[in-house]
Amino acid sequence: MFTEEQEALVVKSWESMKKDAGEWGLKYFVKIFEIAPSAKKMFPFLRDSNVPVEQNPNLKAHAKTVFVMTCEAAVQLRKAGKVVIRDSSLKKLGATHFKYGVADEHFEVTKYALLETIKEAVGEKWCPEMKSAWGEAYDQLVAAIKTEMK
Repeated sequence: MFTEEQEALVVKSWESMKKDAGEWGLKYFVKIFEIAPSAKKMFPFLRDSNVPVEQNPNLKAHAKTVFVMTCEAAVQLRKAGKVVIRDSSLKKLGATHFKYGVADEHFEVTKYALLETIKEAVGEKWCPEMKSAWGEAYDQLVAAIKTEMK
């Protein structure tokens, strides 16, 4: 269960990151590719690109969309009582993740990268409780996506 305290930590940190969501989204994906360079192959717009990932306009757009979607899903989790995705659907997300062969280990890498990105973004506000809150929100989002992957 996502508690009121967890919700408050997620909302507070998202508010501090929101204005620079594009920058944080790109950092999030760069961290993913640093941890798992082979993940680049899962993105058609990166496969044949000679542009460094940090400068790829398609990645920049995708990274911002994913980061905002992830954070906004976390922010509304307690209020909605379930994972809700704006401007998309869980069925579509599940289908896309299934199509590209996303597996459990990919979700673990992205969780780690997300938590590290948020830690960097919020600086000294970061604490074990905030890490736990974001981890719980991410786990619930992943569980909802996995349900639609089957």
